[in-house]
Amino acid sequence: MSKSAFPFTKKNYRLMWVGIALIVLGFTIIGLDSAPHGEGFLGLTLGPIIVLSGFIFEFYAIFAKGEEK
Repeated sequence: MSKSAFPFTKKNYRLMWVGIALIVLGFTIIGLDSAPHGEGFLGLTLGPIIVLSGFIFEFYAIFAKGEEK
């Protein structure tokens, strides 16, 4: 068992911030779609792909191995 009081290391938290930024970026792109009701390329294709990649990156950030001392 690890002697650390925290479940994650600095590496995990940095990766989590990147994942959150990807999710926010994806939703922003969805909101920027100029087509009515967000039915254009940005709202239906690009934005959701970026949001999904952000959530996948979050799972990676949670399960990433921290650096050993």
